[in-house]
Amino acid sequence: MPLYIEWFFGGTVLMVFLLVYQTLKNSTLTATGKKAIFFLLGLLVWSLLQAIITLNHVYSKSSTTIPPKIFLFGVLPALVVIIFLFLTAKGRYWIDSLPLQYLTAIHIVRIPVELVLYWLFLHKTVPELMTFSGRNFDILAGITATFVTYYVIASKNKSRLFLLTWNIICLVLLLNIVILAFLSAPSPLQKLAFDQPNIAILYFPFSWLPTVVVPIVFLSHCIAIRQLMVRFK
Repeated sequence: MPLYIEWFFGGTVLMVFLLVYQTLKNSTLTATGKKAIFFLLGLLVWSLLQAIITLNHVYSKSSTTIPPKIFLFGVLPALVVIIFLFLTAKGRYWIDSLPLQYLTAIHIVRIPVELVLYWLFLHKTVPELMTFSGRNFDILAGITATFVTYYVIASKNKSRLFLLTWNIICLVLLLNIVILAFLSAPSPLQKLAFDQPNIAILYFPFSWLPTVVVPIVFLSHCIAIRQLMVRFK
């Protein structure tokens, strides 16, 4: 595996951190803006924990456990946090304070992520169906996010229906690649890509994709959809 792929992906994760920080920094809640650095440190600690787990081969040692260890120790905790934010009054109050333009800008990272997936396919660590030359069209979300971000910032009379539709379509694109990745990863539940399974996510630094990057992208869509349906004016 050429080092440039790992470094490029590391830069992509750093880009995610910076966008998350800017999102928190520009919250309408003064306390959130002031404590943005502490939220970022929490995210860094979680990422460091995932790196330690991955480098100790917890995810790659066994592919026979149900549920897969990367789901149990990496994805599930992130899902629990997301569910908590939406089910509690304080959580909803907090996510409603986050600015839509920064939530939209986060999706630009899907462009470099798709380039990484394609390079990983060329080096036989993910199947072609997980790339834009296969069944993954998520790069369209990243490309359009650049224009939609500008639209959110520049337009005084934002179309609620347009933004809601875009978020829902891009969320479907995200769920599509998540399902493809899950069904092609080595486990008793694998249904696809037996000739070239999705093994990259079981190794560092690419384990950050399902445990850090995807949850943030997913959460950004969920927050935006809630704001557009409930309180966007």
